[in-house]
Amino acid sequence: MTLHIPFDNSYARLPEGFGARLAPTPVKAPSMVAFNAPLAEDLGITGTQDPRLAAIFAGNTLPEGAEPLAQLYSGHQFGHYNPQLGDGRAILLGEVVGRDGIRRDIQLKGSGRTPFSRGGDGRAWLGPVLREYVVSEAMHTLGVPTTRALAAVRTGEEVIRERALPGAVLTRVASSHIRVGTFQVFAARRDTEALRQLFDYTVDRHYPGVTGPDGLLQEVIDRQAALVAHWMSLGFIHGVMNTDNCAISGETIDYGPCAFMDEYDPETVFSSIDHHGRYAYVAQADVIVWNMAQLATALVALMPETDAAIERFTAQINAMPDLIRAEWLRRFAAKIGIGAPRAEDADLVADFLDLMQAGSSDFTNSFRALAEGTARDQIADIAGYDAWHARWQKRIAVEDAPDTRMRAANPAFIPRNHRVEEMIAAAVEGDDAPFHRLNAVLARPYEDQPESADLRRPPQPSEQVTATFCGT
Repeated sequence: MTLHIPFDNSYARLPEGFGARLAPTPVKAPSMVAFNAPLAEDLGITGTQDPRLAAIFAGNTLPEGAEPLAQLYSGHQFGHYNPQLGDGRAILLGEVVGRDGIRRDIQLKGSGRTPFSRGGDGRAWLGPVLREYVVSEAMHTLGVPTTRALAAVRTGEEVIRERALPGAVLTRVASSHIRVGTFQVFAARRDTEALRQLFDYTVDRHYPGVTGPDGLLQEVIDRQAALVAHWMSLGFIHGVMNTDNCAISGETIDYGPCAFMDEYDPETVFSSIDHHGRYAYVAQADVIVWNMAQLATALVALMPETDAAIERFTAQINAMPDLIRAEWLRRFAAKIGIGAPRAEDADLVADFLDLMQAGSSDFTNSFRALAEGTARDQIADIAGYDAWHARWQKRIAVEDAPDTRMRAANPAFIPRNHRVEEMIAAAVEGDDAPFHRLNAVLARPYEDQPESADLRRPPQPSEQVTATFCGT
């Protein structure tokens, strides 16, 4: 049966200046590593037994209805503005409207050079492709708004990084790939017409009912505040929160040097290129405010009066930290069993985090242990924990079903860095079994799964991953 993707490509109907039209570059010998059949079904894709499946999702064969293009954007990278970035190793095949009525992009990542490659080879090696597949799908099952992984394909070719490595292509699905940087590029060029077209398109696609730039800004602020608080409640560190990696849809996008904390330390940094901790775990709440200020700056040209726009946007940005704190408290209160948090509950959460930090406790296991009744075993300061526990018990005594709430807020399984690295190392040697096992367990992260207890174990000192890397 022939693969059918029900394309309906609205971004391709925007003016030529929004991207560059070109096909993916074919690869030597595509072979499928993984195909996400349930996601394909949700997208209305049929004929997935097509023998050309690997060739299609490697970019060798274009499916009917695809209108491939590389999207244009710019962005601030570690605080420094780059006037033109764009999809340097990705091709948007097109869009589908899924069975839920939501429009989504289907993009090939690692599909060859584009006009935006800036000297790069446009390719990806197997490790980052499998990392993004595992982590993005795990984030989805954890309940975090995120891009999804539809397919991972080996290319049968090598890519040269520090050494020769097996190449791969990831098929990514997103509500869209419109970024803060997409607005920035047209604002920086003073192309108000294109900026207006982008605004109208974005509102129509993501925020119908919004009537002005200030309305769009507020919608994005609200989603990003909720998103970053959700990340932090899971110990997730994005690692490269540049404005070109900040999606207007409010989804997590671009899993490069991302990681989940093991030992709790709010200053934790994994990204090998984040030398000054700009995107450390605790800094994420501040960075997203900064990113939203850059979006506001880009939108000023669309407002009728500049001074009034600046005043309005400034008020919206200044109010954002309170939104993040409220979302943070809601998420972390649920992690300790509280459904309707009070302001003073922030101290109760913070004191537990302090106990964890002082004893280098595992973030995920410590919170999960609260639901399992074994949290005392996770904390080094027993007296301190006992005093905290008495306060906590008094507080949750008035809560309805706190144990159920905690189990729903605290996963047993996350994509631990050392397990992801083990999975990648095995796959490089041709063994995909650890990849498939990890995906299967992470599909049910809130279930106990005692047969997979080894995947809950924090790393031994020799297993610790201290640096993660961008996928380029």
